[in-house]
Amino acid sequence: MSTDLLRSLLNSLPSELPRAVALRERLHENPEPSHEEHETAGLVTEALGGVGRVAGTGLVARVGPDDLPAVAVRAELDALPIEEETGASFAATNGLMHACGHDVHMAALAALFRAARRVEDSLPRPLLALYQPSEEAYPSGADLILREGTLAAGAIVAAHVHPDVPWGAVSVEPGPVNASCDYLRITVEGIGGHGAYPHRAHDPILALSHVVIALQSLVGRRLDPMHAGVFSVGWIRAGSAENVIPSRAEAGGTLRVLEPGDREPLRRAARELVENTARAHDCAARLEVTEGEPATLNDPALAEAARALLPEAGFELAPAMRSCGSDDFGFYRRLAPTLMMFVGLRDGPNVRPASLHNPRFLAPNEAVEVVARAQAVAFAAAVSR
Repeated sequence: MSTDLLRSLLNSLPSELPRAVALRERLHENPEPSHEEHETAGLVTEALGGVGRVAGTGLVARVGPDDLPAVAVRAELDALPIEEETGASFAATNGLMHACGHDVHMAALAALFRAARRVEDSLPRPLLALYQPSEEAYPSGADLILREGTLAAGAIVAAHVHPDVPWGAVSVEPGPVNASCDYLRITVEGIGGHGAYPHRAHDPILALSHVVIALQSLVGRRLDPMHAGVFSVGWIRAGSAENVIPSRAEAGGTLRVLEPGDREPLRRAARELVENTARAHDCAARLEVTEGEPATLNDPALAEAARALLPEAGFELAPAMRSCGSDDFGFYRRLAPTLMMFVGLRDGPNVRPASLHNPRFLAPNEAVEVVARAQAVAFAAAVSR
């Protein structure tokens, strides 16, 4: 059944692609930040027709039988605060940028949804096009949608472009494929003073420097070497003059782990390291943890079904792709089985050699079709589960 469904969707897809590519360029040219994707939602609504609203600017559209659980296919609405440097004819000029492929995901899902409408009578399960706001910022759009309690689905699937995966291949791995992410804010309080008399001060900059170095041991000495994790500091702030030891120093960073069971132990260890290291320098410190996305876990049965369908859609199975990048798609596992597939861009036509979130990143228009085919695989796999 799943193979026949996939063939039917793939046969209906080509006639929808020109319109989808045009939509991609309009979306890319007019990016909007998280929670403010009003024009973006308008462009998608224009492409799909009748839609419902979720989490403010989010959209849902359904096609297929009304009396069965839907399979939700998710795409993201928001862009990043990056000044684009691609030189594309449809490049954004407003200081924002679709540097993570969200424009491609949205356009591909529009093509798949319209293709599904063409074969609606033969759909064994409904397809729910889920256009989610605020994947790149907090509060997370996925978390907001779940808190609303209006989303109903038997499975939730997605396809994400990735420049580390070869063109023509898709990575579909069971288990964790994206890391959880927690935001850490470190505040060290000391006693300020003159730079010439450090013995009369309790230097929070020195203490914070040792804290940052000590936190690197979280991954190196507190984590199973066979498990993935990373701690990174993104900013440090302290002081206002070269000859003044300040009374406070602050830093912010992220702690990411791929295995869910590692998350809480590393949080506890981070708190102990921060407090005790600062205390060793006669300072006091506190660690504030803002809980971000959970790890993205692929349902093994969904992953197996999708792997079996890849050749039918013209894909090869890519080498295993797991990333310490994070995605709020992980929240959806609280509602239903989930599947995140990574669609290859490496060595594709006209691909700019840049990573995700880079001002020069630009997926080719051909990626719209490729992602739509991958989304069709994920949908058909979930229907067969």
